[in-house]
Amino acid sequence: MVKAAERRLQRLRDRPGTLNADRLYFDLLSVSHFRQSLMMSTFKYLSVPVLLALTTIINFSSAQPMKRIEEKDFGAMPDGTPVKQFTLRNSKGMVAKVITYGGIVTELQAADRNGAMTNVLLGADSFDKYLRGFGGSAAVIGRFANRIAKARFTIDGKEYTLAANNGPNHLHGGRKGFAQVIWQGKALPATEHEAAVQLTYASKDGEEGYPGNLTVNVTYTLTDNNELRIDYQATTDKATPVNLTNHAYFNLAGSGDVLGHELWLNADRYTPADDQLIPIGEIASVKGTPLDFTTPTLVGARIDQLKPKLNGYDHNFVINGGGNSLTLTARARDPKSGRTMEVKTTEPGVQLYTGNHLKHAGLCLETQHYPDSVNKPNFPSPILRPGQTFKSTTVFAFWAK
Repeated sequence: MVKAAERRLQRLRDRPGTLNADRLYFDLLSVSHFRQSLMMSTFKYLSVPVLLALTTIINFSSAQPMKRIEEKDFGAMPDGTPVKQFTLRNSKGMVAKVITYGGIVTELQAADRNGAMTNVLLGADSFDKYLRGFGGSAAVIGRFANRIAKARFTIDGKEYTLAANNGPNHLHGGRKGFAQVIWQGKALPATEHEAAVQLTYASKDGEEGYPGNLTVNVTYTLTDNNELRIDYQATTDKATPVNLTNHAYFNLAGSGDVLGHELWLNADRYTPADDQLIPIGEIASVKGTPLDFTTPTLVGARIDQLKPKLNGYDHNFVINGGGNSLTLTARARDPKSGRTMEVKTTEPGVQLYTGNHLKHAGLCLETQHYPDSVNKPNFPSPILRPGQTFKSTTVFAFWAK
């Protein structure tokens, strides 16, 4: 490469009026090639001006700090309200992109065992597709993730009726919930080892039938430990149920289905449900059922045993020791790429959903309070009252081997 560039330089020097041949010669060489050239003792091919220029450029480029967070326009709502996209980066090459519509994570780049990066989330390539209802969005779900039986509940003797958007039941916060609204986003000051964006949404009293004005903050943080951390916080002026999660569909291979993913869950028990996926109020052992992932098992190994009632997994698991502090919850691995994802959460439960409406193209691990817990006194309570602050954290960590 150096000899070819030298010949090009000589031709340039032979042309009348060529005053910056050495500069042009530098343009033919990449910084990486120059470093390799140094190791191979090829200084003899380079003129002194070129060496000085290369040294200056290398020192300049090395001194430039990595831009950990960027903000740009992503689209606009029908009424003209702008939608922003925040791009978070870490020092290992991971990238997370978040938009203010639904708090959706549109992209999450992670490396395989060879260092090749790919998007491990299902996502759409345009805002218009999200607006039309893309079926695999990694959106914020609220006020109440999962189902509420008969779309109603009672707090302090008063019954509240919600939008029935899943047959007679209420699902994922209603017809729009938090997944189809505009959040206010702001980049937080980057630190030495992480970048973060905070989203805020004010849910009004009566929205989707819920009581109380609820102020919600969701903070996405990408760390140099290859972790995407999601911190949820909420306050209210009336007693109301709060159950927040993210509905990310992960595919660690970057394409195809997830039936070949290996999955381990830190859950010996689950909440049995009826035909409408409403928990019956019991907590049962997974032992001897297709729900036993207490040892690493391929997602597709026993999925046919769930049919025809279900086309795949859509079950809430009780996390061993969960609900009090950040607890190891799950580990998923794509054997072909070596990509591994580990999940930790402060929530008591996790919903395993295998993208049954998407031909199993993605795997959801929705950290949460149990479905219909607002109507099940024996389940951990999701009720938030004035003066209290709802706090929840979920961490998705990535590596490959």
